[in-house]
Amino acid sequence: MEVRNTVNNEMALTESTYYVLLALYKPQHGYGVMQQVEALSKGRVRLAAGTLYGALNALCDKEWIIQMPMEDGSRRKEYRLTPKGYDVLKGEIARLRELVENGESILGGKDNG
Repeated sequence: MEVRNTVNNEMALTESTYYVLLALYKPQHGYGVMQQVEALSKGRVRLAAGTLYGALNALCDKEWIIQMPMEDGSRRKEYRLTPKGYDVLKGEIARLRELVENGESILGGKDNG
């Protein structure tokens, strides 16, 4: 079964991709992204350097993020979300919100445990 995001017609994002995009709402270097993803996910998502940089390259290829110009003498690569990436992220949030609303409507709300 294929799940499409109706806003941008892309596949549903993986949790790690979602958090990487969210972390890049403000420009950051790779290590900062790794730290923020772990913090946002309360430690559930931990990205190894190789995994992260592979994901960053793939997201650059999709034009969801871009690498910012490097400062003279710096080896740190900083990335930021593009308008297209922002739309993808907003679409995913809408998709996730719909999932939660549907679940709560069936289960009778948050307090029905």
